[in-house]
Amino acid sequence: MRRIPARAGCFQDRASIGLVTGGPVEETLRVLTGMGGVGKTQLAAEYARRGIASGEVDLVVWVAASSRDAIVSRYAEAGVEFADADPGDPELAAELFLGWLETTPRRWLVVLDDLTSPADLTGLRPPAEVPSGRTVITTRRRDAAVAGLGGRRVEIGVFTEAEANAYLHAALDGKPADDVAGVVADLGRLPLALGQAAAYMLDQDVSCADYRRRFADRTKRLADLVPASDALPDQYRKTVAVTWSLSIEAANAERPTGLAGPVLELAGVLDPGGIPTAVFTTQAARTWLGHTRTADTDAEWEEPDADTVHAALRRLHLFSLATIGSGTVRVHGVVQRAVRDHLPPGRLDDLAWVAADSLVDLWPDGGREPELGQTLRANADAIDRCAGEHLWTPDEYHPVLAVAGNSLGLIGRFSAAAAYFARLHATAAERLGPDHRFTLGALGNLATWQGEGGNPESVLIARRLVADRRRVLGPRHPDTLTARHTLARQLDLVGAPADAAAELDRLLADRVALLGADHPDTLTTRHNLATNRGEAGDVAGAVAAFEALLVDTERALGADHPNTLSTRHELARWRSAAGDPAGAAAAFAQLFADRVRVLGPDHPLTLTTRSELALTTGLAGDPAGATAALESLLADRLRALGPDHPDTLETRLSLIVSGAEDGPPDGIAEVEVLLGDMLRVLGPYHPSAWHTCVHLAVSRGGPGDPMVTAADELFAACLRVLGPDHPDLWRIRAQVVLTRSKAGDAVGAAEAYEGLVSDVARQFGPDHQNTLRARRELARRRALAGDAAAAVAVAQQLLDDRLRLLGPDHPDTLASHADLATYRSLAAAPEAST
Repeated sequence: MRRIPARAGCFQDRASIGLVTGGPVEETLRVLTGMGGVGKTQLAAEYARRGIASGEVDLVVWVAASSRDAIVSRYAEAGVEFADADPGDPELAAELFLGWLETTPRRWLVVLDDLTSPADLTGLRPPAEVPSGRTVITTRRRDAAVAGLGGRRVEIGVFTEAEANAYLHAALDGKPADDVAGVVADLGRLPLALGQAAAYMLDQDVSCADYRRRFADRTKRLADLVPASDALPDQYRKTVAVTWSLSIEAANAERPTGLAGPVLELAGVLDPGGIPTAVFTTQAARTWLGHTRTADTDAEWEEPDADTVHAALRRLHLFSLATIGSGTVRVHGVVQRAVRDHLPPGRLDDLAWVAADSLVDLWPDGGREPELGQTLRANADAIDRCAGEHLWTPDEYHPVLAVAGNSLGLIGRFSAAAAYFARLHATAAERLGPDHRFTLGALGNLATWQGEGGNPESVLIARRLVADRRRVLGPRHPDTLTARHTLARQLDLVGAPADAAAELDRLLADRVALLGADHPDTLTTRHNLATNRGEAGDVAGAVAAFEALLVDTERALGADHPNTLSTRHELARWRSAAGDPAGAAAAFAQLFADRVRVLGPDHPLTLTTRSELALTTGLAGDPAGATAALESLLADRLRALGPDHPDTLETRLSLIVSGAEDGPPDGIAEVEVLLGDMLRVLGPYHPSAWHTCVHLAVSRGGPGDPMVTAADELFAACLRVLGPDHPDLWRIRAQVVLTRSKAGDAVGAAEAYEGLVSDVARQFGPDHQNTLRARRELARRRALAGDAAAAVAVAQQLLDDRLRLLGPDHPDTLASHADLATYRSLAAAPEAST
C-alpha cells in the first residue's frame, strides 16, 4: 500500500475539514475541487488518517491520478497485493483489484489524487454501491464531467484569515514575525504559497517585512522567492511558479483553442478582488485577444465574438484558474503573479494598455452606477500597481488615469479627486515635463475638484494654469481659453461673482472671435454668464439670457443635444426664481420626458430634472406632491447613485426642508446626521454643507444672526466629524471669523481669531510665516473689538519673535514696529481709559 502523504508541517485544523469529513455515513464518494495549492491533497490525507484512527477504515489505497496509465499502474500494484493478480498484465491486475473491492469485507478507502481528466476513470471507478467502501477524488476540474462523477462535491478554498495567520506564525518556527498579516494579505491566504514563503524566509533568514519588499518588487519572479528544491516544505516538489502550468496548458488546449491563455493574461493585470466580465468582451479586448491568439498559435486571424470569449472564461473556471459568478471574474493574486512572470517580452506593455482601454469603454458617465465605478477604479489601481509604467509613453499617459480621478469627483469625493490629481500632476511633471499638455490637464482637473469641494486654493491653481497655458500655447489656443473658463468657475465658487463675470465677458468675446458664435464652447460661456447674472441678483436678466441662448443652441446643436437640454433646465429654474413656479414646473415636466427619452431614467441629469420638478411643484402650491416626488427621487438616487453621492445628500436636505413646518420633533437630529454625512463625504467647504448648517441654525430658532449660528454649527460639526487635528480646521474657523465680522460682531470675531491662531500654529508651526501673519491679524481684531491693551500685548510678542526670526531690518519686523506704535497710541487715548 502506497503511503498516505505526510501531514504538512504546522497543519491547520481547517474549517474545510468538516466539509470533507462530515456528512452522512452512507456517502461513498466525495469529490474535492479547487485551484492548485489550496490543500486538497492534505485534506484528503487527513480524511484518510482520521478514518484509520477512528476504526472506520481498515485499508487506504492512495492513487496519483494524473493520467489513466498512472491509475492503471497503481490499481495493478494493489491487485497484486490484495487479489493475487499477475504483475505481468497490469490491465487485468487492475480489473481484479476493482473486483476485489466489490467483494472484500474489509472497510476500504480509495483516494484518487489530482485527477486531471474525469475520462481517465472510464471503466476504472471504484465500486460505488459497496457499503464498506469509500472513494475520495481531488481535482482542479469543476466541469460537467466532474459533476457526472456523482457523490458529494466539496469546493476547497484558501485558508481563512485566522488559519493563515496561525499557520504562518507556526511555520516561521519562532522567527520574529514582524508583519505576518501583511504576508498573508499579499499571498491571498493560499496555503501552498504561505508554506513556501515561510520556507524561503527561514532558508534566507529574512523578515516578513523584507519578504514583502521582495514580493512587491516587480523585477523579481515568484521563482526567485522560494527556497532551493531540497528546502521546499512538506515534500512538495512543485513551486508556486509552476503549480498551475499544466492547468493553464490544458485549459488553453480545449475549445476555443488558444484563447484561455490570453484571457488569463488579461485577467493577470486586473483586480484579483473582482473583474467585470464585460471587460473581456469590449472591442479593445476582443481585438487584442484575436491578434494574440493568432500570434501564439499561428492560426488564421479572427476576432473572437463575446460568446467565444465567455467560453474561454468558462475554461478557466472549469480548471479552477478563475471563479466566475454574478458578472464578475476573480483570479487569485498569486496565480496572476505567476502568469505575469511568464509573459513574453513586450506583452505586459500591450496588456496594460488594452486592459485600461477596456475599463474606459465600460466606465459609466456622470457618477452613475457607483458600485461599478468603484470596481473599475479598483481595477485601474491594479493595473497601476503591477504595470503602471506601461500606462505612460514619452508623449502621454493613458486616459484611464484621468477617468479614474474624475470618477471620484463625480460621486462627490472632491477631496479625494483633488488629492488624486495632485499626485498625477506631480508624476506627469516628472515623466512628461511641467509644460506638457497632459501635465497641465492634470493641473486643470486639480483646480476643478478643489473648487467643487469649496477649497479657495482652486483660484490660485486656476490662475497658474491660465498663466502656464498662455505662456506655452499662446493666448488664442483653445486649451488656454478652457483654462480661463476654469478660472471663472473657481472665482464664482469662492464667492467672487463680479470677478467671474468679468472673466466670462472677456472670454466670450475671445471665443466668438476665435471659434465663432455657434461653437459649443462659445455657447457654454454664454450659459455660464447667464447663470452668473442670475446668481448676482438679476433674475430677469438671467431668464432673458437663457431664452436667447436656447434659440441659438437649438439651432446650432439640435433639440436633443445635451447642451440644449441643459439650457432648457436652467431657463426653467430661473423662471421659477423670477416668480413663475407653475410655468417652471410645466417646463421641467416636459424636459424630464425628453431626458428620459435621450439619456434614460437613471442618468444623473434626468434625476436632477426630477429634483427641480419636485421643488417647483411645491413652490407652485402642492407641497404634499413635492414631498412625495422627493421621497420617490431619494429612493431612485440611492439605487442609481448610492448613499454618498452629492445629489443623494442634497435630496435628503430637500426632503427635510420640504417637511420643516410639519416635521417631527426629532427633525433637528435628522439634520445633524445629514450634516455629519456631508462633512464626511463632501468636506467642510462644499456649499451643501453650508446650506445644511444654515437650515440647522434656523431650525434651532435661537437668538442672534442665523448665519453666525450656522458658522458656529459648521465649526462644531467639523470638530466632531474631522477631529481637532484635521489640517483644514484653521480654514473652517476662518469662515466663522468672517461670518461674525460681516454680522458686525467684532468681539466674537476677535475671540474666534484666538482659536484660529492656535489652529494655524498647530498646522504650520509657531514660527511659520502663516502663524506670524495670523498673530498680526489677531492684534488688529483685538483693536477693532475695542481692546487696545490686548492688541498691544499681542503686537509686542509678535515684534519680539520677528526680531528673533527675521532681524531688525526685515519689512515684516518694521511693520510690527508700526503696528505696536498704533496700538499703544489707541491704548493711551482717553476713550481707552473710560
